[in-house]
Amino acid sequence: MYNQINVDLQESLKNGDKFRLSVLRMLKSALQLDSINNKRELTDDVVINVLKKQVKQRNDSIQEYTKLNKMDVVENLQKEIEIINAYLPSECSEEEMNKVIDEAFEEIKPSSMKEMGQVMKYVTEKLSNADMSKVSAIVKERLVK
Repeated sequence: MYNQINVDLQESLKNGDKFRLSVLRMLKSALQLDSINNKRELTDDVVINVLKKQVKQRNDSIQEYTKLNKMDVVENLQKEIEIINAYLPSECSEEEMNKVIDEAFEEIKPSSMKEMGQVMKYVTEKLSNADMSKVSAIVKERLVK
């Protein structure tokens, strides 16, 4: 995965695609920084985690810039997210999420918010490609009922 980013970076450089090139350079820097800081090799799992963090940072920035009404910055951040998402595996559907959450509730039978951690742990083990903020919101909603 890291190699693919490098190949695409070189391709963007040759094609003169400055925006894509800058995004890929930022990704490469973030990946190298993570590798150095954590003294680990860049496996696909590590790359996926770093890319998810990058998407999350940009989503947080979008919320802030939207409040400030800086729509040109928001637009650029959304384009960056699209480029990053091209390297991430597709997220599971809401149906899949709900199915695994149902399984977790059947197995754990949570009665209060105290068991939310157990439910989340179960779901995390089963779904590696889910948006955990969505999962968390669904689990909270069900536990409050």
